[in-house]
Amino acid sequence: MMTEYSNLSLESHNLSVTAAPITSLPVKEEMMTKAAPITSLPVQEEMRTKAVPIISLPVQEEMTTKYSNLSLESHSISMTERPNMPVEKNITLERPSNVELTCQFTPSGNLNSVNVTWKKGDKLLEDNYLVNTTGSILYTQYRVAIINSKQMGSYSCFFGEKKQQRGTFNLKVPEINGKNKPLITYVGDTVVLICKCQDCLPLNWTWYSGNGSVQVPIGIPVNDKYVISGKHANETKLKITQLSEDDQGTYWCHAIFELGESEGHVELVVLSYLVPLKAFCAIAAEVVLLVAIILLFEMYTQKKKKPSDDGKEIEQGEQLKLDDSNGIENSGPRHRKNESVGQ
Repeated sequence: MMTEYSNLSLESHNLSVTAAPITSLPVKEEMMTKAAPITSLPVQEEMRTKAVPIISLPVQEEMTTKYSNLSLESHSISMTERPNMPVEKNITLERPSNVELTCQFTPSGNLNSVNVTWKKGDKLLEDNYLVNTTGSILYTQYRVAIINSKQMGSYSCFFGEKKQQRGTFNLKVPEINGKNKPLITYVGDTVVLICKCQDCLPLNWTWYSGNGSVQVPIGIPVNDKYVISGKHANETKLKITQLSEDDQGTYWCHAIFELGESEGHVELVVLSYLVPLKAFCAIAAEVVLLVAIILLFEMYTQKKKKPSDDGKEIEQGEQLKLDDSNGIENSGPRHRKNESVGQ
């Protein structure tokens, strides 16, 4: 096994999630010494008195011997007795590594009364971890060699029994960045779809086209329609020429790593040149309809005014006739009266 992984690199990281300070250098050295294979009997007895559960020596020594050539990743989180405040940290792994996970917990009561457990997902882990105290802080450390995708996932430390405080390390492969917004183009054009992986180098890239719920792999170019570049880089490109409306859909890019796979996607929208014309025609039709409504309203208003004007003229003519008739009737009697007076 040691020969099998002799070509792997060595990486080392250390980071604290919360504002609580990580242990000082002497404490760090003390923990690293106690996490290593234990050979001295006094040191072993000291750790057994301070630790609640402790790793068995054969397991720790066997793991250190087998995977000593792998890189070492050290990560830590800090917790306090805040209710319902789980702490999580995401860890990105691209290649096999030794991972050292440390949880530090500051309880308000007695340190020796705090129970410590580790789980991978829902599975209880019974070895490969130790517990130690420094001052008022309780530490627990879990160490595992991540050599395949089955060992990826969530590793959680628990402090307490009924009211447990939980800290979780999420081990996953690097994320792939596609394009969040749809890429819009037109029939007959050429488009280039891009997927990236930041600060990583996948073993290989694969492109798929979405056909409903089925992903169809894009392999050998067909009539130079598809051209794939960057298969062994942190960026891959898919070039599609002579676009048609059938090329519209979702395109997936898969990155393959030593510890698993990751994927991103790009949404492609292919429009016909008639689409803008249809929009223009729709707007023009709305304008014509609006003008027609205005004209009809004007015509209706004019027709409504004409009958009222004619009615006023008729009323005025009848009033004039009435006045004339009244004049004639009034002059008649006066004329007869004058004649009678003359007689």
